Amino acid sequence: MKILIVVMFLGVLASLGSALVYLMQDRGTSDRMVWALTWRVGLSILLFLFLLVAHGLGWIDATGIQVR
Repeated sequence: MKILIVVMFLGVLASLGSALVYLMQDRGTSDRMVWALTWRVGLSILLFLFLLVAHGLGWIDATGIQVR
């Protein structure tokens, strides 16, 4: 479970990094940066939804301050 979350997060970071590289190399002449950012947004939404579903199904537990 943790490995899947880390892999998805690394995918988001890799997509963000590739968008930066495309921004520097292409100087606005191609759509590669837009597609990299689109992938980043899509992966972020999938990661968020996966975390919500995993919490709802009890696969992961919420952590934080316990209220007494």
